Amino acid sequence: MWNVLLSFSGLVALIQLLFLPFFPESPPYLLLQKEDKAGCLKAMKQLWGEGNYQTEFDDLMKEKAITKGTKIMNVLEVLRERSVYPQLCTMLLLLLSLQLCGLKIFSTANLQESIIPYVSLGVSVSELISIIFCSSIIDRFGRRTLLCGGYLLMALILVLLETSLLLSDQFLWLRYCSVILIFLFIIAYGIGP
Repeated sequence: MWNVLLSFSGLVALIQLLFLPFFPESPPYLLLQKEDKAGCLKAMKQLWGEGNYQTEFDDLMKEKAITKGTKIMNVLEVLRERSVYPQLCTMLLLLLSLQLCGLKIFSTANLQESIIPYVSLGVSVSELISIIFCSSIIDRFGRRTLLCGGYLLMALILVLLETSLLLSDQFLWLRYCSVILIFLFIIAYGIGP
């Protein structure tokens, strides 16, 4: 039944595509990108109901004034910008490590074919839990602390993961520890980076 489960996201996307034309554009988009003040106020009323949205409108006008001299870059321009290379490399390394380490661990752990879908579901659930947890503590600790802590946790978990993979032939129970470490890695990733 995994084909049904995977097609669910396609069904949700189809529903969004069908109903999207009936919704107004985002008020910040209308004001900041299109410079349509009347359309922005109309969209606010359509989205939020009748009321006075002058405070929100004034906040958007302040944001527009602040970003007036800022050039909006497309994807190719961003990729050509040398100042973002460290961030892009970090993101690519993290994404690749997330994608590649799980495949090797699940095959190394010799999990039964019938269990692997549940492990994959568990990975998604652990990612969801970490995102919810992060959104509740980010104001208390700040982004910088969560980023540094997340990277440190991820580095520690990767060291433990590599150790458990190296010793998994000698100690069979370490194979299952590797799967647990993958879950912890994803949680650390969701909380921090």
